[in-house]
Amino acid sequence: FKKNVITIEIDQVIPRTKFLHQLVTSLYSRTDAEVKSGTFKVKGDTISIYPSYGEYGYRIHFFGDEIEEIESFDLVNNQIIEKYQSLQIYPANLFVTSPDILQNAIHLIQDDMMKQVDYFKEIGKHLEAKRLKERTEFDLEMMRELGYCSGIENYSRYLDGRTPGSRPFCLLDYFPNDYLMIVDESHVTIPQVHAMYGGDRSRKENLVEYGFRLPSAMDNRPLKFEEFEVIQNQVLYISATPADYELKLAEGVFVEQVIRPTGLLDPEIEVRPSLNQIDDLIEEIHQRVSKNERVLVTTLTKRMAEELTKYLTRIHVRCRYIHSDVDTLERVEIMHDLRRGVFDVLIGVNLLREGLDLPEVSLVAILDADKEGFLRSHRSLTQTVGRAARNIHGKAIMYADKITKSMQLTIDETNRRREKQIAYNTENNISPRQIEKAIDNSLTKKEIAAYQYDSANAKAAEQDLQYLKKPEIEKRIREKRKNMEAAAKALDFLIAAKLRDEIKELQGHL
Repeated sequence: FKKNVITIEIDQVIPRTKFLHQLVTSLYSRTDAEVKSGTFKVKGDTISIYPSYGEYGYRIHFFGDEIEEIESFDLVNNQIIEKYQSLQIYPANLFVTSPDILQNAIHLIQDDMMKQVDYFKEIGKHLEAKRLKERTEFDLEMMRELGYCSGIENYSRYLDGRTPGSRPFCLLDYFPNDYLMIVDESHVTIPQVHAMYGGDRSRKENLVEYGFRLPSAMDNRPLKFEEFEVIQNQVLYISATPADYELKLAEGVFVEQVIRPTGLLDPEIEVRPSLNQIDDLIEEIHQRVSKNERVLVTTLTKRMAEELTKYLTRIHVRCRYIHSDVDTLERVEIMHDLRRGVFDVLIGVNLLREGLDLPEVSLVAILDADKEGFLRSHRSLTQTVGRAARNIHGKAIMYADKITKSMQLTIDETNRRREKQIAYNTENNISPRQIEKAIDNSLTKKEIAAYQYDSANAKAAEQDLQYLKKPEIEKRIREKRKNMEAAAKALDFLIAAKLRDEIKELQGHL
């Protein structure tokens, strides 16, 4: 990458054709029509470059073979932003490499392709063999002509010169030896790092099995957790509920941050019987709504969250639900609407935990708190209760018929923190004050349609296409494209390919 950085300066003598060749070597493509990142345009003695990094383009003016002027310009209105004495132009693609390394990689890819194609033929997978050969040969031709191809990261092992199974290079390799890593919400983050390798490998194995990728694609992967640990230096784990892994590494020594600058206390926890818990909850909701405050309710299952939302809506309680089936962007919009007061009660399962900063929420209700398990563990309960800690009237109610070990640990820990906070406030004459946080404008759309894939067999394009009008054909294309994307996401590649062919046929009738 560094070798392919182009450095130019005013009054530098360089043949224009040589400079253009350098741009192509750095994986920029010449264009005369559509302007997009990673391209350049030539008009007379002026070369306009549209890099894949940064927010503006560069314009280089030549006078013969001499660089006369270098400037940056706005990509929208072409206004000049700044003039330069010298400039470094970085490659258009991270996977830029030297011709020698590329040629060697191409030979290795060809060898591995033939081995895998022969293997597929031996076990009777002729469709997969044909698919892999066609796809890989297309990628190789692109690499010969342009120096890169779509999905070139799947061939990174050959370009890096790594052995099969060896770990890929990553951002941490570029840090100095004495770097500090900060892991926020470590009780959640560390398990995610643990799971990254397995999740990626599972997906790649499907791609390899169906002949979409060579087995070497599995070496373009996240780090295994053991590899991640080896390249760590100093690590700072931040969590209100550190997991056993962090506590073991710290050997029980940790720093607590219990006192808040606002003087706010951890929520008071109350345990109530589960008998008539919904009626009791409704009464509590009405009390909070009358004070213009919000309520969070956690249930054990998605179905319970949805059914409770329907019930509360029928009795005119403004509420919404949130769980893993709700689109990520829509979740942001739901949180935004809760703070704005569009509705008063948010019902969830496992998402009402870490990272939610909702000062308007004064009550957290935990239904079936005595059902021991992942969702009612000590750490989950503590994190859920903490969602009411931003409000001066913060309170948590656990509905249960018995006090489990997890509940008792959460209650004891919360009371211990409250005692510390009260003692500090008394000693320093601090009166708790409510957090006032501006409600940011949401960047998400106001309406996000959920997608459902019809599992029925996709039909071939109908024979009545010649009678359909253009808007109707375009509508069918949109529907089939959604189905295709859903099938690909579900790793059902055969259906996805079939739908792709139908889309092409429909496009031929436009």
